Amino acid sequence: MTPATGPLNGARMATLVTPRRATPAAAPGAGEHRHHPPVPRALWETLVEDLEAAHHHDPAARSRLEVALGYPGVHAIWVYRVAHRMWADPALRLPARLLSQLARAATGVEIHPGATLGRRMFIDHGMGVVIGETAEVGDDVVLFHGSTLGGRSMRHGKRHPTVGNGVVVGAGAKVLGPVVIGDGAQIGANAVVVRDVPAGAIAVGVPAQIRMPARDFDPAVDDPAIFI
Repeated sequence: MTPATGPLNGARMATLVTPRRATPAAAPGAGEHRHHPPVPRALWETLVEDLEAAHHHDPAARSRLEVALGYPGVHAIWVYRVAHRMWADPALRLPARLLSQLARAATGVEIHPGATLGRRMFIDHGMGVVIGETAEVGDDVVLFHGSTLGGRSMRHGKRHPTVGNGVVVGAGAKVLGPVVIGDGAQIGANAVVVRDVPAGAIAVGVPAQIRMPARDFDPAVDDPAIFI
């Protein structure tokens, strides 16, 4: 994977993304950052995981039925899962785009069907979330309302962020360009991120400044800037 601004080599990724558990499949080559297992999962299993993720992350969720019927972020992800599979067939790309636009009108969430989203993603509240075509998002990621995984260039090629596993993107945050957000990073509310964020780091402000949390860091007391 090569961002528009230059090659993403293995050494750089090693500093940004923590090692993942070994899988039976062959490990990706140097410089690659993969989030998905090589064997496609059944669509139904993935949709159920999305439902369980929303129920797990939101303390306001009283039941899975409530989440399935009343959570626009979940609905947007579900429609994306279908549209993304359609996008793999060049003959279905126009219907995939139209389906994604219907989801945008219904939920307020715009996810390009060409984007790559990992498992158990949760979009809280949903309204105003935008995810661009070349964005790559890992597993167990949480996006809050008004957040954007967008581009800084109108050129073809990789122009949207790569987001690692377990990342939280706060309300109104903008992550722009082919930057890499490391595993477990937190992007503060309304932050504007235009450079890489290391694994486990916190990015706050405009433009975002990188902080590494202290060992006894308590965001509820020590750093209200990351409130989401």
